[in-house]
Amino acid sequence: MQRIRLALVTLFITVTLLWLATAGGITGGYPRFWPLRADMVHYSGALAISAMSVAIYLAIRPQWLERLLGGLDKSYRLHKWLGIGVLVVSTVHWGWAQIPKWLVGLGWLAAPARRGAGKAEDGLLGWLHGQRGFAEDIGEWAFYVAALLIVLALIKQFPYRWFFKTHRWLALVYLVLAVHSLMLMPPAYWPSLLGAVIAVLLIGGTFAAIVSLSRQVGRAHQVVGRVDGLTYHPDNQVLHVNVLLEGPWPGHKPGQFAFASFEEKEGPHPFSLSSAWQNDGKLSFSIKGLGDYTRRLPQTLHNGDAVTVEGPYGCFDFSGHKAGQIWVAGGIGIAPFMSRLHALEGSSKDNTIDLFYCTSAPDQRFIAQLQALAASARIRLHVQVAREHGRLTPDQIRQEVPDWLQRDVWFCGPARFGRQLRQDLTEHGLPASDFHQELFNMR
Repeated sequence: MQRIRLALVTLFITVTLLWLATAGGITGGYPRFWPLRADMVHYSGALAISAMSVAIYLAIRPQWLERLLGGLDKSYRLHKWLGIGVLVVSTVHWGWAQIPKWLVGLGWLAAPARRGAGKAEDGLLGWLHGQRGFAEDIGEWAFYVAALLIVLALIKQFPYRWFFKTHRWLALVYLVLAVHSLMLMPPAYWPSLLGAVIAVLLIGGTFAAIVSLSRQVGRAHQVVGRVDGLTYHPDNQVLHVNVLLEGPWPGHKPGQFAFASFEEKEGPHPFSLSSAWQNDGKLSFSIKGLGDYTRRLPQTLHNGDAVTVEGPYGCFDFSGHKAGQIWVAGGIGIAPFMSRLHALEGSSKDNTIDLFYCTSAPDQRFIAQLQALAASARIRLHVQVAREHGRLTPDQIRQEVPDWLQRDVWFCGPARFGRQLRQDLTEHGLPASDFHQELFNMR
């Protein structure tokens, strides 16, 4: 989360400082309203298009940024917060652009004094200046569409399949807003460092938008396969899906995830890989029935069905720097730990690992399999059934694992549970860098 906050703050501060160095007007004050309004329109516009450019680029899942941010789950969280930032800043931009016009129309604000025609600009700059009215119109309507699509994306009740389809439209809206920005950015900005940065962001965002609209996102990392086995655990509503790949897979580390598409109209969903890679073309997913689509998978998915797998992604890979580890899994958050357990199967010596599996819907067959897997991997398993033992507490972890400060903590489960656990353990002396968390909800 620290990297996400740092990236978000760095972007907005950098654009702000570059704008101050370029515009400069604010340092001299504003004796009249209209120059202030012009600068605020340009400043908020620069912030909005910069943030949207980065958000669009993150949507194509660039691997170099995934590693930099600490995993694709972190990239998508940054994408989400950039989207919220775009919504806020673009609304401010729209307000500075539109509200003064309304006030003039109502007679509550004096219209700006008309300036002379001045020296006509030649070439491209002159043509862009002549398109000002068109650029303002398309920018206003693109803002309305973008605001609607961003709000829909933030509504968890909005069905995923519709979210997946409509969210891609933002790439087209972005291209319209890129044209809007290109035409309306003050000519004096372009030769500056601010202009250079925005130009790079526009190029990157435009490339990403074209990739998205042509449905090429992740295409290089996709492999077709077939469902090769299904096991359903009704008590905890978890479907275990085996997949036999029909193409080359680069291999995955325990703890990583992949996008799986079982139905073209539904689109890909991210699921943790619950198997270790044995270079045999076989993968496994453990899928919890959390929404309409995943709840009906046990009835709609059959052996032999086609599946497209994209990945692997994620940096939740158990590569801590301490000798021992504590794993905490909440519900279906057990999936990445199962992948690591499979990798440790048949260990010849005890591993300094304690796994706390927390569940409110225990499935005895699943728990028996987990116990056998933990025994083979030679780790300590603690099964915490909420209705029998209560919810797992940080105090309980400290009691069960006396040397907890000498271990890394790896958590995957509900976000609120993770925040509470992280806060308590760090307050009791665990370095924040030793708490590793997979962001459970990527939308």
